[in-house]
Amino acid sequence: MGKILGIWLQRALRAAHRPPGEIMRRLLQEGRAWPDRYRAPPAARLAGAEFAGLFGAPDLGGLWQRLAESGFPAITTASHGQEISSRFPDETQRIEAAAKRILSGEINILGLEAALLPSPPNWSADFTAGHSWPESYFRDLDLNDLDRASDVKVPWELSRLQWLIPVGQQYLISGENECAEFARLILADWIDRNAYGRGVNWGVAMEAAMRLITWSWLFHVFAEADAWKDEGFRKRFLKSMYQHAVFCDRYLEDYGAGGNHLIADAAALVFAGSFFANKGPAAIWAERGWRVLGDEFPRQVGEDGVDFEGSSAYHRFVAELFLWAARCRLADGAEVPDSYQTGLKKMAKFTAAYTRPDGRAPLWGDNDNGRVLPFGGQHINDHSYLPALIAASLGGDLGSVPSQDARGEIIWAEGAGQGQGSRQNREPASQAFAESGVYVMASGDDHIFIDCATVGAAGRGGHGHNDCLSFEAYLDGVPLITDSGSYVYTASAQWRDRFRASAAHNAPLVDGREANRFVGGRELFLLHDDAVPDMRDWSIAPGFDRLRGAHSGYQRLARPVTPVRTIVLDKSAHRLAVRDQFEGGGEHDLSVTLHFAPGIELSETGRGQWKLTAGSKQFGLIFAPKSDWTAAADRSWISESYGAKEERACLSFQRRGELAPLKFGIYPAASAPAAAIDWLDRIFREPL
Repeated sequence: MGKILGIWLQRALRAAHRPPGEIMRRLLQEGRAWPDRYRAPPAARLAGAEFAGLFGAPDLGGLWQRLAESGFPAITTASHGQEISSRFPDETQRIEAAAKRILSGEINILGLEAALLPSPPNWSADFTAGHSWPESYFRDLDLNDLDRASDVKVPWELSRLQWLIPVGQQYLISGENECAEFARLILADWIDRNAYGRGVNWGVAMEAAMRLITWSWLFHVFAEADAWKDEGFRKRFLKSMYQHAVFCDRYLEDYGAGGNHLIADAAALVFAGSFFANKGPAAIWAERGWRVLGDEFPRQVGEDGVDFEGSSAYHRFVAELFLWAARCRLADGAEVPDSYQTGLKKMAKFTAAYTRPDGRAPLWGDNDNGRVLPFGGQHINDHSYLPALIAASLGGDLGSVPSQDARGEIIWAEGAGQGQGSRQNREPASQAFAESGVYVMASGDDHIFIDCATVGAAGRGGHGHNDCLSFEAYLDGVPLITDSGSYVYTASAQWRDRFRASAAHNAPLVDGREANRFVGGRELFLLHDDAVPDMRDWSIAPGFDRLRGAHSGYQRLARPVTPVRTIVLDKSAHRLAVRDQFEGGGEHDLSVTLHFAPGIELSETGRGQWKLTAGSKQFGLIFAPKSDWTAAADRSWISESYGAKEERACLSFQRRGELAPLKFGIYPAASAPAAAIDWLDRIFREPL
């Protein structure tokens, strides 16, 4: 009892950082949750025929058959699987290898490569830390105990069962009953050991939502398999799907601030309606879910197509949720409004703009590896498939073809006929997403991503980082400078704050202070809204692109300072020049750190001169004035996948004293300027 009181005390303390409207919504939800402590799970006492009658079917067998014959917005039939196998042998080999590993108990979730699935699975445990959550009522569990070495995302990700997708794909290709039997055993075990509303996997509606979507696909893949014909299993499975839908509907995470949780809950209600053929309560779920999605789209996505959470990974995830809900409606023969389709195409345009020529996305903001239906085998940060999938779903040419590794996303969503083609050699274009404060300089094999935006979630922090004025640089086909990613959330408050801190980004730092103050305590997803961006100049020309921006994050200092950054891309020679100026007065500690991509080797070749080696390519780096600033090589951390981190090189410029500007330039050794410092001075002095 004492621990439960402590949990509720912590919730009360966190409420101090929430607006009154959100507090009221949460209190109302607590009132709705209270009866679930005592009443039976939804439909628990209904016999098979009574349960089937909820959806207009005479009996359980009739309901199963009706649902199996209904449509699904992705490939779920053996004929399509065999066509994919015959036309794409490399995709078949990938799936066969993945399925074989999974059937032997080896799974990949989060950043855990080749993790062994416990036998039997402990669905309530973070098996990496050896901690299990009790099978208590879900509102009495502390999901974010920062005093304990554990990560709630491990049991959540395990329970989503997205790691089972290659087994389903293999079944569609080969018809191997071993795949169907394995999937049935996993699902039956989960259902038997995760009673409705009890345990960590019912902690938030979003987790029920993500399971509901994945399980819907698994059902349509295996519904006619011999291993799934047991009536007892069918009854338990359908009732569990019903309970998941009721949970999403009852505990919809609508607290007034929006966010990806609410979009996931609503998308799942659309899927639940479709799964149960839009009959009886299913029609109500679908209507509510679609209404929420329609209402939230303009609230969470700007007119420029950028998701408001300040993260490329969450932009991708939310776009997938909006898209798959739309595909679900279209598969059911319903309409998707033009405004909704236009919004998705704008999201696709932004995705295509921020995606580098190699298909990878910038490490902008948080990344928890969230996906909706991950059908491909690409790296988690390869977003190249998304614009193509949106175009294939809604029509139109959005200027993007998936990378070779990501082609499976299109094949398994649309069919073998959509899997042809390779990355197009279109000339990338520089673009401004000014409403959201994101800018992309792009030309040939150069790609510069620049953040001049407010902190994520409309100034709350959320999944955004202290990254205003930070940038990523991909020059002459080589990733050189990247942000740091996010690593973990509640598994470690220290690492969480370290990866979202100003110092983890390629942005100016003044007096060691955060550009946006941390709220502190147990608030790992809130930041103060201190760094208000100021875009002062953005210009595109045939030879040069230029951005000049500032922010107010250090106006709160006793001697206020405004960092002003100018970035210039010299397109003709793959050169990048950056100038940092500091408006204000007094003595300060100034630092600017450049975090290099993994694999970049850094060596000093002279005072103020460095060599960057990336495989067979070399780049030069210079800075000035050398008399005012010092530079030191160091090591920093990067996380390209949730739960995984590695060291990489970084270079830190520092100065203590009166404010003074810093300039640095990066260029391929093959196109090095004859007099590098003169070039660096001239590029900021001459009009572009």
